[in-house]
Amino acid sequence: MRFEGKIGIITGGGTGIGEATARGFAAEGGKAVLLGPEQGPLETVAGDIGGVAIVGDAADAGDVGRALAAAKDLGGLDVVVTCAGGEGFGTLLDVPAETFEAHMRLNLTTAVVTTRETLPALIERGGGSIVLTSSVAGLTAAGALVTYTTAKTALLGFVRSVAVDYGPQGVRVNAVCPGGTRTRMLQEAIDMVAEDRGVDEARALEIMNTGTPLRRFADPSELAKVNLFLASDDASFVTGSTIVADGGQSAVNVGMLALLE
Repeated sequence: MRFEGKIGIITGGGTGIGEATARGFAAEGGKAVLLGPEQGPLETVAGDIGGVAIVGDAADAGDVGRALAAAKDLGGLDVVVTCAGGEGFGTLLDVPAETFEAHMRLNLTTAVVTTRETLPALIERGGGSIVLTSSVAGLTAAGALVTYTTAKTALLGFVRSVAVDYGPQGVRVNAVCPGGTRTRMLQEAIDMVAEDRGVDEARALEIMNTGTPLRRFADPSELAKVNLFLASDDASFVTGSTIVADGGQSAVNVGMLALLE
């Protein structure tokens, strides 16, 4: 029960890694406030775990403020985990400027605004933990993912900077870089590969995991466990760090990729 008596805000808490993190946080005694744009999934998860659902945009300071007010009503704030994010497909010349900005808002601004708006409450509490979801795309680049790669790379620098500035006040800030995880965004990519190659989903999965040593994608619950480790006192001396959970994908020498087939 690592989170007994702890209160957390989890963005993107209605689906995917955010949902799994919220469920794990509550299972270990925590009280969770979930912030996300989809009322149905958000309220379902909140109902299951005895949490609070706040329908809103994690890139909007007012909506984050409503989530923070709910956390304070529960007693304060100890943990923030940002899992809001989503699409970012396209190359630089294919993505219109307004789409680029929208993708950056979804994958970077959500984390920046949520962090900025919740930091004072963590400091007031005497410290706490912020865990931001980046991606293996923040470390390496794949084709036609320019906005996603840009946002997730920027997020890693943001983590280091905030960790340095607010560590003296007891706030730990870390990033998690997931590899392929079975979320809706990944399902879109699987469907695209299957259609482009003219294969079924099982074969598409084999193709996509050729360069992953574990030869599979992660379940959201596996990434949630990483988030919860960083959020807990088990990681009390970890800050400014990037934890990679990608099945070994980023360890592969791509020049020798054929040897893995």
